[in-house]
Amino acid sequence: MPLWNSRGLRGSMLEESINLTNEKYREKGLALVQKIPTPITPIKFDKDNRQITLAYFEQKSTVDYIGVTQEIPICFDAKECAAVSFPLQNIHEHQIEFMRDFEKQGGIAFLIIQFKTLDLYYYVPFRDVLVFWERAQEGGRKSFKIEELDEKYIIKETNGVFIHYLEAINVDLSERE
Repeated sequence: MPLWNSRGLRGSMLEESINLTNEKYREKGLALVQKIPTPITPIKFDKDNRQITLAYFEQKSTVDYIGVTQEIPICFDAKECAAVSFPLQNIHEHQIEFMRDFEKQGGIAFLIIQFKTLDLYYYVPFRDVLVFWERAQEGGRKSFKIEELDEKYIIKETNGVFIHYLEAINVDLSERE
């Protein structure tokens, strides 16, 4: 079983921003997207602060978010990156399998990656993730560089929505037609 400790809070600011975006989308009737919690078994507690300080993951999680927008099922994972290349070790094989199966069922799967040093957010379509993943599986680079991503998928703040990824979904949809 994987162990959770202080590393469990990685990405919490990104996820909070996405959660706020998803709430705006729900309020405006644009999408209904939910954060999928990862089940844990607590091992140690800080009794003074009433917080879990050590836990085991009960099972592998799929992706961070699942929902629907304008009758289109979507799923995605949110990732933070401190460098200008994204290590593929941050994506797990069971997540690739889930996203592949999700798209086979007619949904749209993607990553939202925050490149922290550049203060940039990218929508990365699953088809691109899969190219990078397969390249690594065949002995190639174990990461992908920001230069390999299409700039039309940069996510911008729009109309009070901090991480407005619906625009990128529209671009993705137009490329699938």
